[in-house]
Formats: sequence, structure tokens, C-alpha cells
Amino acid sequence: MAQGKKDPVQILQDKFYGCIAGVHIGSAMGAAVEGWTWQKIEAEHGLVDRFLPYEHYNNGWLREPGTTEDGVERQKHMITAIIEKQDRVTAEDVRAIWCRDIADTAPGTVSEPFEGRLLAMAKSGIPAADLGRYCDYAGLNSFARSCHPIALINAGDPQHAMEDVLAVGQLYQTDQSRGLKWASVTGVAVAAAIRPNATVDSVIGTIFDLCDPDIVNAELERGLEQTRGCTDIRELRSVFDGLYSGIGMPYAFSFANEVVTKAVCAFRMVGGDTKQGIIAGVNMGRDTDCVAAVTAGICGALMGTASLPEEWIRQLDHATEVNPYTAVRKTMKEQADSLFKAYESRLMRQKLLADTMLGASTRPGEGGL
Repeated sequence: MAQGKKDPVQILQDKFYGCIAGVHIGSAMGAAVEGWTWQKIEAEHGLVDRFLPYEHYNNGWLREPGTTEDGVERQKHMITAIIEKQDRVTAEDVRAIWCRDIADTAPGTVSEPFEGRLLAMAKSGIPAADLGRYCDYAGLNSFARSCHPIALINAGDPQHAMEDVLAVGQLYQTDQSRGLKWASVTGVAVAAAIRPNATVDSVIGTIFDLCDPDIVNAELERGLEQTRGCTDIRELRSVFDGLYSGIGMPYAFSFANEVVTKAVCAFRMVGGDTKQGIIAGVNMGRDTDCVAAVTAGICGALMGTASLPEEWIRQLDHATEVNPYTAVRKTMKEQADSLFKAYESRLMRQKLLADTMLGASTRPGEGGL
């Protein structure tokens, strides 16, 4: 390898790491101001660019700065399922990990309380693809903000990433629901961003090529058009005040259409920079951790980890190590590298099949006994 020239495999592996680190860091940093208006964030912190301690669910657990939250916990189970299968996974594969790995103490501590009800139903034997029918929150970003691993095992293949997101997402929402239509944006974007020659424009173009033209593309196009001239997060979030302002209902700021639209617009504004994607999402206001997770996950798949401060990585890995409720205490890099190995394994099996089928004679009576 010529001096100064990067190994394509190492670049790809870093994109996996960048995606996972972007999600986890953005989630942990944004969780401390989740549900706040951007005006409150600005008044108390200016721009948040550091981890802060926080408490969720009023349960008395003051979390170590850098502690991840329910969306990352959800993602960890998908990562585990993929690593163990070394391939694309189904809803049943992920359900099996739920039943084995989720502790009874997780819902209401490190996971949303409603996930305890889903876990109880999962253990009852109901088909995994039916579980989402019993979740009250069909339009939420439960899957849109956590489905990045489903895209990574389909890296470079946005069509299959979308199909798997729509299938596995039925653990949380109904087939073809708005929540899953918007989750498909996250999946398509990550799978497209990780391609070797991907750009911000090519990622957004792939979203419009594949995602639902009525439910997704029209609203996303509106958001992109109205934020076209924005150059920093303060401008961007002000524009969104006129587009999204739901209050007075459960999870009012956590609907997938709002979160994903904000994330794609922030991704474009920061030019795919992973660190800046985190900061943009964290300071957006409303569902800060989820916007940061979607934004930075796409950015990391495009640009990798180069812009991420080492102290952010160290602190998050430390907080994970001391987290008493999480099901997985591996570092972000350990998780990303294991995902990458699963992806390599899948590619090698595909290559072996292609070599077997296309390398043999296709004429009857030749090449075999």
C-alpha cells in the first residue's frame, strides 16, 4: 500500500464505527436536555457540546455523564442478534435476544416503560411480527432512531436495508405504519452513506429514490427547501419552530416524521461531519437525543470517526462500563468491529455462492458428474 493511501477495508470499518459512535454519543449527550425547548437549552448551557449527568423516569438514578438511554439499549439488542447470526436478521431473531438478555429491571430504568409490556408479550409466544400491533405509539421514532445496525449489515444495499427495517421494525410498530416508513429513511441513508464514493447529495438522492413518495418524500422535501439557507444550528432550529410544535400528548416531540426530517436537514447542513451532526441534534430542542442519534449515525456512516473527540469516546465507554442496567457493556468500537466482522462474513458467503454459480459451466452436461 502506497504511503498516505488509506486501506479501503479500514475506511469501511471506520464508517461502521463512526455510525455506532455517532448514535451512542449523540444519544448520551442529547439525553440530558431531552424534551427541552431550544430556548431553555440556550439560556442554561449555550450550545451543549459535552456530556452532562441526567435523570430519566423520576426513578432517582442520576446517570454518569455519557450514559446512553433507551434508544441505544434497543439498538444493542439488534447488534447482538446480527453478531450471533452473522447475517441479516428477522424480527424473530431480535425477539429471541430480547427474551434472553433484557432484565426485568430494564424497563423504566434504561428502557422506556412500554417496552416492559412488549417484552412480556414477546415472552408469551406471540409472533414477533405481531408485537407492534400492541404498542400504542405507532408513529413514534422508536425504530427510526435505533435501526442503524439493520442498515449496516446491508451496507451498500439500501433496498435490502429498507426491506429489513420494515420487517424487523414490526417489533415496535405495524407493517407499513408511518413510523416504519420514516424508519426506512434512516436505514436507506445509512446503507447509502457507507458506500465508498457516497456524498451528502447521493445519500439524500437515494432516500428520494427509494422511500415512500407520499408519506415521506413530500414532507422531507418541504423541510429541506425551508432550511436550504441555514448555516448553523441556531438558524436551523428557528426554522423548524414553524414546522413542528406539537405539545400536550404522550411523546409529543418524538414522532418519527419530525425527528427524521430534522436529522436529514441537519445532516445536509453540517456536510456529513459526525461531530457537528451530534452538536446540531443535541441543540435542536424537543427530542434532542433522537435527532442527534439519527443525524450523527448517518454522518458517521459517511465520514467515520475522524472528527470525534477522543475524550467523548473514552467517557461514553466508561459510562457504559459502570451502567448497572444495560444488557451490553462492550465499548463502541467492540460493537462496531463485531458488526463489521458479521458483514464481512456475509459478503464472503455471497461471494462464494456467486463464484460457485457463475464460475461453473451453465451448459448442461459440463462441469460436473
